[in-house]
Parts: sequence; C-alpha cells; structure tokens
Amino acid sequence: MVEEYQALVRNNTWTLVPFHPSMNVIDSKWIFRVKYNSDGTIQRYKARLVAKGFQQYASVEFTDTFNPVIKASTIRVVFTLAVTYNWEIRKIDFNNAFLN
Repeated sequence: MVEEYQALVRNNTWTLVPFHPSMNVIDSKWIFRVKYNSDGTIQRYKARLVAKGFQQYASVEFTDTFNPVIKASTIRVVFTLAVTYNWEIRKIDFNNAFLN
C-alpha cells in the first residue's frame, strides 16, 4: 500500500482542496491481490487504490473517461510480428503506469 500511495503522490494523481459542504466527496477503497509464480509460490502482494467513480456526476466532476485496455486485435498483430521476426516475447508487469 505504501508503494502504491507514494507513486500516486509522486505522479500528482490528485490535488487536495479545502472541503466545502457543496462538494461531492468521492470515496475510495483498497483492492488487494496476490501474484503467484508458475510453481504456485507467492511472487508478491499488490495493492491498488481505486475511486468509487459511480459517485461522480458526468459533466460536473469529470468530462472524459479512460479505460486502460488494449484491443485484442493489437495483441494479435504484435504476436504475428513476433512469430514472423522470431522475436522473444516477455511478460512485463508495470508497478504503476500513468499514461499521458
């Protein structure tokens, strides 16, 4: 949790502002997950802080939405290129990714 929180602060994920009674405060919660090695042993523990976005009002508290998902067709193209050019395929797990 400490690593995740420090990354959020380091990347200026949010701005703290003084509370006003007219504000809609968005709750958040921690999601925990255990990552395992292929032999079943524990590789590491993961924690992610997520906002309860369903408490927000469109066009008031946000104007855009973002879903960090890659299309299946993109994965197929990358795998096709890797097979064609005999590239090595590796799995990468980013600890904390912020896209602009």
